[in-house]
Amino acid sequence: MATCYRHPTRETGVACSSCGRPICPDCMTTTPVGMRCPECAKQRTRVMRMRSAAARPRVTFALIGLNVLVFLAEQGQFTLSGSTVHGKVVEEGILARQLVQYNTQGFPVALRVPIADEHQYWRLLTSGFLHENLLHIGFNMYLLYLLGTMLEPALGSVKFAAIYFTALLAGSFGALFATAAPTLGASGAVFGLMGAAVIELRARRMSVMESGIGLLIIINLAYSFAVPGISVGAHVGGLIGGALAALAIRVADERRVPWLGLAACVLISAAAVAGSIAVSGVSGSGLA
Repeated sequence: MATCYRHPTRETGVACSSCGRPICPDCMTTTPVGMRCPECAKQRTRVMRMRSAAARPRVTFALIGLNVLVFLAEQGQFTLSGSTVHGKVVEEGILARQLVQYNTQGFPVALRVPIADEHQYWRLLTSGFLHENLLHIGFNMYLLYLLGTMLEPALGSVKFAAIYFTALLAGSFGALFATAAPTLGASGAVFGLMGAAVIELRARRMSVMESGIGLLIIINLAYSFAVPGISVGAHVGGLIGGALAALAIRVADERRVPWLGLAACVLISAAAVAGSIAVSGVSGSGLA
């Protein structure tokens, strides 16, 4: 059983409803939103109406909108002639040249060399906004909506965005590290949100399995390993990256230094980018 963070010798099953730290009866302060620790009890609780609460996940909706816009732009540039990739017939167009690199056979390489050979490192980011077909983007955006509307109001828009993009870059590293196949999609970032949800649920002393997040992760990981052509590396890398980012933010918040959590996200992202460059076989010729 957990012990009170202010009295380590006292066991308790109650946690602060704000920061998640375990508290004993002497440290509990009753508030309209549950028991709080002495530090959190001093903070005023902002009353939020249902309308403002529903409108709060603005980063989530912005990410969904951006993914959809890029997908629609893809359809306008990819015409029905050329080479077949993942069952989709495409030809090179303006958007394709900007977002997807084509090799000599005409196959788009969303996340692969020439990321290193031609120093196109931005593909580590843009590959997370490309999708193969309607089912692909539909499933990813549905999960992004579910997880985003749960996490963003709890974490705040800045921290949520930091976790999302950290997971995206970690997923890119995982994809490059694990497979030579072209990789695209927001799945790595979405898996990162699942990892972040686990961290938040555990911090609030809530059951990961009863919440449904645990089963969601198990099903999606099983599907990733069972179905050929799915980037397991991107999913696992994103899951780990998102969990690490959320853990760093949670620890920093508990120590009342929130900027440190964001700094940790930057460091994790930088490590993912450096690892991606290393495994993609970058030459020592310098930036073009």
